[in-house]
Amino acid sequence: MIPYSHQSIGDDDVEAVFGVFKSDWLTQGPEVREFEEALAKYTGAEYAVVFSNGTAALEAAYFAADLKKDDEVITTSLTFAATANAALWQGAKVVFADIEADSGNIDPNEVEKKITPKTKAIVPVDYSGLPVRLDELKALAEKHKLLLIEDAAHALGAEYLSTGSRQVKKVGSIADMTMLSFHPVKSIATGEGGAILTGRKDFYEKLLLYRGHGITKDNLTKKPEGDWYYEMQALAHNYRMTDIQAALGVSQLKKLDKFIEARKKIAVRYGEAFAGNKNLILPKEYEGASSSWHLYPLRLKDAGKRAEIFKKLRDAGIGVQVHYIPVYLHPYYQKLGYKAGLCPKAEVFYESEISIPIFPDLTEKDQDFVIQKVNELT
Repeated sequence: MIPYSHQSIGDDDVEAVFGVFKSDWLTQGPEVREFEEALAKYTGAEYAVVFSNGTAALEAAYFAADLKKDDEVITTSLTFAATANAALWQGAKVVFADIEADSGNIDPNEVEKKITPKTKAIVPVDYSGLPVRLDELKALAEKHKLLLIEDAAHALGAEYLSTGSRQVKKVGSIADMTMLSFHPVKSIATGEGGAILTGRKDFYEKLLLYRGHGITKDNLTKKPEGDWYYEMQALAHNYRMTDIQAALGVSQLKKLDKFIEARKKIAVRYGEAFAGNKNLILPKEYEGASSSWHLYPLRLKDAGKRAEIFKKLRDAGIGVQVHYIPVYLHPYYQKLGYKAGLCPKAEVFYESEISIPIFPDLTEKDQDFVIQKVNELT
């Protein structure tokens, strides 16, 4: 079965991880800081804090944002459930705004309609690796004194041209906080892992606090009794990344540009191969945004055939997937009172979408097979 995505692990990655096993530190050691510094340098962020996984990173970002009960967070429903779940854990209310029909990204115009006096943050998702319209969303956030927390789980390595500064920036250097994921299907892999990037020192300190049980030896409220003294200042979790994961991350990050280039070449090849297929709607970048191509989301003009085509592609040995069931359609969210029809464009997108394989080590032979079968079955 050809998977829709897969990690690319080389001998250099294995050697990096093996080096940790021979060191004095398996966790809470120097590799974590090295990975954080490398992430900040690559993205142009001032600070980076790594976590055990992307969901933990999101939860920490919401903690740093000081979300409280009844605060509202505006996000997209076309995402993995964690984007919304992590806000619920902080007691906030999730408000879903609809998407742009062509990109799958949240629509800034729909976001503005959902802003109320209770809104605390806007949380866009870079669907499939394509940056959201960051200029427009940042302007909205500034106008209404809101935080912009970017879920860039798909988008490490993506770039965005700011219309104001006319500068091309890496995703991770623009929003108040940006979340990254290092799950094996993402741009780089650490097994599990995530990070928050930020330019604010106060957020940085809160993120560090949250990943370490809420315990700190810094900014103490009492005079320390000795070098052993520490304080628990918040109710938090153990969301630390190990040095094993971080060493793999450092090694993988050195190859990120090569990985993204390989994904782009496959995306271009798919675009050319499917251009004449009148039954498909193809993903595309918009001016000023360069995708990391985490996904290649095809959409069927006849959504009624999605289940049949999906099964036939799976039966042929192509591990297609669907991204995503709108979050509010899950039973848990239905019990909270969310109703079908809330975001019509997101529902239409979901009903017609199939993600086909795209990852750096996808061979030309397998690409040919995917192209052949997609054109044959659609």
